[in-house]
Amino acid sequence: MNRRHLLLGSTALLAAASLPATAPAQSDLSLLDLARAAQRRPYRPNTTPLAPPFADLSYDAFRGIRPLPGKASLIPHGARFAFDLLPPGLYFPDPIKVDQMTEDGIQEIAFSPGLFSFDERYFDEVPDTSPGAGFTGFRLRYPVNAPDRLDEVLVMQGASYFRAIGEAMVYGLSARTVAIGTGGGGPEEFPRFTHVRLHPAEGDTVRVEGMIDSPSLTGHLDLTLRPGAETEIDIVTTFFPRARITEIGVAPLTSMYLKGPMLAAVSDDFRPRVHDSDVLVIENGAGEVLWRPIANSNAVETSAFGDISPKRFGLYQTARTYEDFQDTEARYHDRPSAFVEPQEPWGPGAVMLVELPTNDEFLDNIVAFWRPEAALEPGQEYRFAYRLTWTREPPDVGALPRILQSRSGQEHDRPGHRRYVIDVARVLDDPMPVISSSEGSGVLGASAFALPDGHGTRITFLFAPHELNAAEIRMSLRGADGTPQSPVWLHRWTRKRDGDV
Repeated sequence: MNRRHLLLGSTALLAAASLPATAPAQSDLSLLDLARAAQRRPYRPNTTPLAPPFADLSYDAFRGIRPLPGKASLIPHGARFAFDLLPPGLYFPDPIKVDQMTEDGIQEIAFSPGLFSFDERYFDEVPDTSPGAGFTGFRLRYPVNAPDRLDEVLVMQGASYFRAIGEAMVYGLSARTVAIGTGGGGPEEFPRFTHVRLHPAEGDTVRVEGMIDSPSLTGHLDLTLRPGAETEIDIVTTFFPRARITEIGVAPLTSMYLKGPMLAAVSDDFRPRVHDSDVLVIENGAGEVLWRPIANSNAVETSAFGDISPKRFGLYQTARTYEDFQDTEARYHDRPSAFVEPQEPWGPGAVMLVELPTNDEFLDNIVAFWRPEAALEPGQEYRFAYRLTWTREPPDVGALPRILQSRSGQEHDRPGHRRYVIDVARVLDDPMPVISSSEGSGVLGASAFALPDGHGTRITFLFAPHELNAAEIRMSLRGADGTPQSPVWLHRWTRKRDGDV
């Protein structure tokens, strides 16, 4: 499955709408109970092929299917929310049961091609029914940018993916309910939503449940959304393994990184930066703040940051001006950051970062998640509670100055050496850079000095990998008494695709 899914969306004016036809749900069990019961049954994948008008669609034809207002779009949900139901086709063949919790009980929303319009350029006749087809997700809308406009704030569609935005943001990175096998030696497994349930909105808050299924597990997603300048989602995921799972990913975030100032030559592109996120920031259980710039290397790179009950971790977009990207269409400077805050101790494990090589910006090639130390065992139940915040704000590094930028480039008069430059957002008194690297490599010429006009402090050094093909570099600033004066900056150097440093 492609990691990057098309999310069709546009802003819409507030409009009156009527609910689609509904039918009584088959069960009044909670989705949590349904997921728990499904653990005892073998996995049954959807094997029904799509029928017309949703079968064998091109990209343009799929875009030509639009939810009709009052039928599948702009369906009122409380005083402040509305939702759209999304059609099948192209990347989204599998049906999802969608129901609502109402005063009269649980009501399933019935699927029909008549809930959508079809662009006549791609569709001659549209049948009244389409056996095997169903909704493939939904969009939630809320007046996040203007009081008279219902903007998209949450989309759930594709495998167990969902993404959200807040005020003055456009869609960028995604979240998933769970990741299985990501960055491992075997194929990755993508559990998918099979059932979602919308609960009544309460003011500016709405609760949504989802049930997921896959060969290795069943699971339950319970999220409570609060959109705004920052959009917060309180999440509880519960997993019911059918098999032993060692490569589990809890609270996964999926993003894209093509190029930036750490290695601009990876892509021959007019833009100085192309990415949805550029740094992983971790506040670990020991209170350290780790700052790990993301890379687009020449092979799959998996990094593990061992920890006990992390306080937070997230993928951040730190560049926030048009000039940083020079892209008038993609609006990378308006794409959100997202960070995870566990709401209870998660115990021993590691924050994982998986970086996949890519040659374009259309592949989500970055994944970050929590991996518990112990494997998940079949027949058991595992619960994880956390808050997921979508924001434009820079990373919270406490009293430390945040890192403004990280850059690198070849040292042209010293073959085999690479220059690193790191700027922090404060002029520091007598800062001492403490730098280490993997055995077999070398660091030399380290210095720290104030930038002009009080813009902060610059740290620079040369790195020589010698015969290594990959190496870890760690840098922190210390005061004269040894106290930290910066986050811990981490970097995995790998050889360029041409074999040079």
